Amino acid sequence: MINCYAPVIFQDSMKLGRELLLILGGCTQITYLVDSPIPIFIVDRFGRRALLMACSAGLCSCFVIVTSLLSRDTEGRGAYGVTVFIFLFQICYGIGWLPLVPRLYPTELSTSRVCSKMRAVASGWNWMAVFAIVKITPISSANIGWRTFIIFAVRNVFVIPKAYFLYPETKGLELEDIRLLFERGGVTGGVRSTRGKTVTPDQHAQEVRLDGKQMSEHVEGRKGSEWAKEVRAG
Repeated sequence: MINCYAPVIFQDSMKLGRELLLILGGCTQITYLVDSPIPIFIVDRFGRRALLMACSAGLCSCFVIVTSLLSRDTEGRGAYGVTVFIFLFQICYGIGWLPLVPRLYPTELSTSRVCSKMRAVASGWNWMAVFAIVKITPISSANIGWRTFIIFAVRNVFVIPKAYFLYPETKGLELEDIRLLFERGGVTGGVRSTRGKTVTPDQHAQEVRLDGKQMSEHVEGRKGSEWAKEVRAG
């Protein structure tokens, strides 16, 4: 919505001049270039779940404040305040949902056998959602104006519990750990009860070592029993 209709929002809702709104519209796109490297440095430190929930809270806050400002004042200081929070929205979205959901996170949730298919499905759903928003937003803005932002604010509120209860944490996991993500079963796959940590790092290696130890003990036990039988037979 913001990416496609920022100049329209600046003109219709905030009554800014044409030259200024075009400059601001271009700057909103440049904002992505500035904040897009940030996830590289923080995603493995804070984790995917925390980043998605924090950015969703930020997006919701931006929509709520923009709605409040536009409902009271469409010119002067209110308009410039809206501009600030539109840029904050771009930063939150560029750090959290834009790189994680359609690109990084779906591939981390899938094994190598279906990794490319998951990436394709995630990208497809992402662009279908973008298409729907691009088509719906002009109709909504023409009929309910600034109240359109309320719809997106409510949507982001519901994303926070969805990420908390349904999205497992993949920070620090290796490819061999991915198959263990949902082995706990249940409606949430163990995400709710473990607070997202359904798998611990190197869990597959620990299980392999445990299986190897049990196998060694089993082999040693069989050798011992066979030796005992030979002694009794002798």
